Amino acid sequence: MSRYLGRPDPVEALARLRAGNVRFTLGTSPPARALNGGVAPQPFAVVVGCIDARVPVEAVFGQGIGAICVVRSAGHVLDRAVMGSVEFAVTDLEVPLVVVLGHDDCRAVAAAYEAVRTGRRPAGARQYLVDEIAPAMPTAGSVDYSLDEATRSHIHRTVATLRQADYLKEALAAHRIDVVGGIYRLESGHVEML
Repeated sequence: MSRYLGRPDPVEALARLRAGNVRFTLGTSPPARALNGGVAPQPFAVVVGCIDARVPVEAVFGQGIGAICVVRSAGHVLDRAVMGSVEFAVTDLEVPLVVVLGHDDCRAVAAAYEAVRTGRRPAGARQYLVDEIAPAMPTAGSVDYSLDEATRSHIHRTVATLRQADYLKEALAAHRIDVVGGIYRLESGHVEML
């Protein structure tokens, strides 16, 4: 049982994000600083997203300060810091929903897609990102595969990895939380849940 009264279950949390995204796409989102009585609400979701500045997570979901926790890394790569942040949100803050939010035209996914296709990997720390994303990419030479499909595949793989995390298994089995994926469309502002 959540120690926070009025905490939504995973279904309601996802419904809130979807409704907020509709408000965002219609241009009717509340101001970012809209708080309830001057106090930020307890967060009801954690969103694992990309660092891309074109994806303002709170605005995309039409949420004000304190409603969602946001963890960002290029291509929403799961490293120890990201996993630890999600674990903190789920165990200490008792958020009932984890959302992996990818987006179209993701440069990190495109770099991994290109590396797999050509066999050339980038130098430096970017190589780590490509290596973490590459397993979701098609094998070299796949003709009927697009960057959009690669992005979807990477989102699904990230969701599956989170679902296997020891700290989430019990809560998932008891339906206290859910882990879902979505793709943000830059042109329309719409989040397509996968």
